[in-house]
Amino acid sequence: MTPVPKLGFRPLYQQVRDAFVQRLVEGRWTPGQALPSEIELAAEIGVSQGTVRKALDALATENLVVRRQGRGTFVAEHDEARILFQFFKLVPDAGEARFPESRIVSVSEGNAAPVERDVLGLPDGARVLRVVRVRSLGGKPSIAETVTLPAALFPGLAEGDIPNNLYATYAGRYGITVARAQEKLKAVALDGTDAALLGVAPGHPALLIDRQAIALDGVTVEWRVSRCLTDEFHYMSDLR
Repeated sequence: MTPVPKLGFRPLYQQVRDAFVQRLVEGRWTPGQALPSEIELAAEIGVSQGTVRKALDALATENLVVRRQGRGTFVAEHDEARILFQFFKLVPDAGEARFPESRIVSVSEGNAAPVERDVLGLPDGARVLRVVRVRSLGGKPSIAETVTLPAALFPGLAEGDIPNNLYATYAGRYGITVARAQEKLKAVALDGTDAALLGVAPGHPALLIDRQAIALDGVTVEWRVSRCLTDEFHYMSDLR
């Protein structure tokens, strides 16, 4: 029987939730995997079924697991539908949200600059991967994006094709699940480089989205800076 860690006066279901998250971090539960039943988990951990249900409900609220009526509970995957729901907030003024297509402009590796070390929490001398790409919505270039990653976490990523769905790649290939993100938004004017990538004149207005992606263990695993055209799109946040 796996004991629940003692965490002071925190409610028992939160302690169980933390134990389940640790299984995700350690790769014992992988994306798409069906979890044991609530009864089996309760017996294994030594708590009530109700406590397990509350812990799984908390994970579902955090989009870490998915409840499927009549089928059970599954570890969430970073498929396109989930990313559109949780992480991609650029929506057409008319029509439905869609998953963007990507064209890689460049991939490089080098020593992390001071700002990269600061954002990603890296030591002096750390190496980073830098991916520059253009993302299109409805066939129209709409986002010029720079993705910076700790090279030590993603060995071999720069070799071969860079996939469009990076979060799914982080989880499937490297066992790193992005659990949440922090974003800062700012109105900017595009410089000549980004303007050329997006097919507009220098100085064209854009929305800059500065995002830090944070894994299950609380480590920042990606810094993504996106310069987005908003002539036909807007940023939508569902506040609850």
